[in-house]
Order: sequence, then structure tokens, then C-alpha cells
Amino acid sequence: MGGQMINPMFHVDRVPNRHVEAYQQMPDMQPPHQQDADAYWADKIAEVMRDQFGIKPKVNTYSYRTPYPPAYDLIPLPNWYKVSDFTKFSRQDDTSTMEHVNRFIIQCGEAANRDKLRVRLFSSSLSRSAFTWFISLPPNSVITWADLEKQFHKYFFSGFHEKKITDLVKLKQRNDESVESFVQRIREVKNKCYSLVPDDRQLADLAFQGLLPHIRDKYASQEFESLSHLVQRISDQDIKPFEPKRAWKKRYRSLMKQQARIMMRNQSSAWQNG
Repeated sequence: MGGQMINPMFHVDRVPNRHVEAYQQMPDMQPPHQQDADAYWADKIAEVMRDQFGIKPKVNTYSYRTPYPPAYDLIPLPNWYKVSDFTKFSRQDDTSTMEHVNRFIIQCGEAANRDKLRVRLFSSSLSRSAFTWFISLPPNSVITWADLEKQFHKYFFSGFHEKKITDLVKLKQRNDESVESFVQRIREVKNKCYSLVPDDRQLADLAFQGLLPHIRDKYASQEFESLSHLVQRISDQDIKPFEPKRAWKKRYRSLMKQQARIMMRNQSSAWQNG
């Protein structure tokens, strides 16, 4: 080849002769800076491919499309409506999907009455990986709010923080715990029972069964309509803290020892005076 260097990509043993001839007609130019060499040769090769072979390099393009119909963005918001600063769901904390959806609907306010506005505003309540999930949904894969909520729960719901009725049954009032505090624990667990929630009377019965024995015995003949009713009826009464039998026995032994010491001191004083 007369000492002329040939790019190995176009070696005569690998490329047809007509392609080699086209490549050899290229001007023998050097890039102005060594660090631009890769870009320079990439442009030249692309030029040869376009002019001689009719091949156009693929250009990466990305145009975002919402997962819901574009017409949803044209729906006007209610008069005087101000978009809320929604609490964000990021999957980084222990917030459940059920808790987030219900909070989102409350924060939507008047806009929650329109199914399509719920769909449109929901992305504003997402961040980090949750927002990435939303923008990755295929176009027109979400038509109704039910579609979006179903996909959201399916992807993010783990059930790890969900409570069951058995968790409510296991709750028991502690010896040093007031009725109000115990009922508050009942409410907190109940709020995480998404699949099945007892009605007010059933919840009051569960709470009553978890009370300390002496309180339960005292109010065994009464019925309670709700947790609030239970707290109102019992908290107004003067109920002494429950002490287990071991505590009573310990106090009894202590009192007996104290009385014995007093008796011994009195006898000792009587002997000395006698």
C-alpha cells in the first residue's frame, strides 16, 4: 500500500474493493487536537457511510408521553382551585400505599370529584423511584383512576406494615397503662388493617377483652357501642391500678416484717424499764 496506513475497520481482506476505493479517496487530514481524534474519525466514518453506502447513523431520541390520554391535561381545574403541596410517596419510608392513596384523595380536595383529575394530579404526589415508575408506564396504559390505583398497589404494596384482626386480638392492657392509652393503641393498629376492619361495636368488644382482669370483671355486665363510649364510661370511674398477686404477697411480707421489728423494739424497751 506504499506505506499508507489503512484503518483496520476497512481492511481489504474484510471490505469489498469498491468500499476501499471510496475510503481511500478521503483527504488525509489530522484532527487539530489529539483529544478530539475519536470524535473526528467518528464524524468522517459517518460521512462515508452516509455518502457512499446510504446508511444514516441512528440518532437516540426520547419524547415523554403521559401514561394517560393527553386530553386529560386540557381539563380545567375547579374555579379558585389551588393545587395542593401533596405529601410525597418515595418508597423510602414505612408509608403504605393504602395510606398514601387515601391521604392523596383528601389533599386533592374538590378535584378528587373528577376521576380524570385524580389521574392527572397523582404524579405530583410521587418522588424518587415512585415518580420514575410513573413516567415509565406505557402511553395510554392508564384510563381511569381505578387503573392507576390498581397498578400503584400492585407495584409498591408489600403488605409488610399491614395489620390483621389477629393483631388486634393480641393487644392487652399493661399494668401501668391507662384505659385511654390502651384504646389509643387499639386505634393505631386498626388504622393499619386495610383488608378487613371491624365495626365500632366489634372494635369495642375487642378492646374490652384486652382490659386488665379487675376492670373487665367490674364492667362485665355492660355493653359498649364504640371505643369512645368505652373510654368515657370507664375513665370517669376511680379505678385503682391492677396489682398482680405476687405484688400483694410481697407487700404483705414487708408489712409483717415491719410489724415484727416494732414488736421486738417494744419488748426490748419493756425489759430495760423493768
